[in-house]
Amino acid sequence: MSMIGELKFFLAIQIRQSLHGIFINQAKYAQEILKKHGMTFCDSIGSPMATKHVNADLSGTPIDQTKYRSKVRALMYLTASRPDIMHATCYCARYQAKPTKKHLTVVKQIFWYLKDTIHMRLWYPKDTGFKLTAFSDLDHAGCLDSCKSTSGGIQFLGGDKLVSWSSKKQDCTLMSSTESEYVSLSACCAQVLWMRTQLTDYGFHFDKIPMYCDSKAAIAISCNPVQHSDTKHIDIRYHFIKEKVEKGIIELFFVETEYQLADLFTKALPEERFKYLARRLGMRCLTPTELEALANESA
Repeated sequence: MSMIGELKFFLAIQIRQSLHGIFINQAKYAQEILKKHGMTFCDSIGSPMATKHVNADLSGTPIDQTKYRSKVRALMYLTASRPDIMHATCYCARYQAKPTKKHLTVVKQIFWYLKDTIHMRLWYPKDTGFKLTAFSDLDHAGCLDSCKSTSGGIQFLGGDKLVSWSSKKQDCTLMSSTESEYVSLSACCAQVLWMRTQLTDYGFHFDKIPMYCDSKAAIAISCNPVQHSDTKHIDIRYHFIKEKVEKGIIELFFVETEYQLADLFTKALPEERFKYLARRLGMRCLTPTELEALANESA
């Protein structure tokens, strides 16, 4: 085995190590897709998606599906290090079958946002432990076409190292926000359990894993081992969370909506709120010069 030096690139992900932690980003890849799709000289904006919801736009002007899908696919790969564009990209992906000019404008907004945040990076600080925590949130009936809800889930190691994130439209239509939050909690719990299993192979054993949700009613349902008449219609596969709570593997906590970090993955937000949550997730916008200065300062 031979040493080939410090890891700096991996599958288009740029890695910068310092004494205090690690930065990862895909600035080079982002520049390439901006150039490929003719967005190099576009205007820049402060958030990737306007707060107004998008629908199927059935009467809109159709556009080339191949080009639309190419843009969405390029953005989807970028979400490997850019959780800030996860929700907007996944939302645009819903309309790949019959995209219109309206949908294309929304996709372009993500590119406009990228241009101004090309050096946005995820920061993984050193020596902050490996405690596993999670946040689950929901935008009830946010899809204008199907009235289905959008689930958002994030997982941290050490309390401040974001390692997993998702934004997904639920596959069932539920009658209340409580039921939707309960389903979202179950999905987040499934991801946490998978991570717990993986970390066990590395010698880390977790119980009473804290999961944060901003719905007291959904937490109450999850902590009640008895099947309630109000939730008996929910698919049985979502009820496994009750068992995990009862066994002490998962512990649920209420968090005020203001501090709900998964809010970024459920809906489009005002710019100020969006930037606040992005920073709380560990995202920093540093140019190569600023990063070099930080590394020299550490040395």
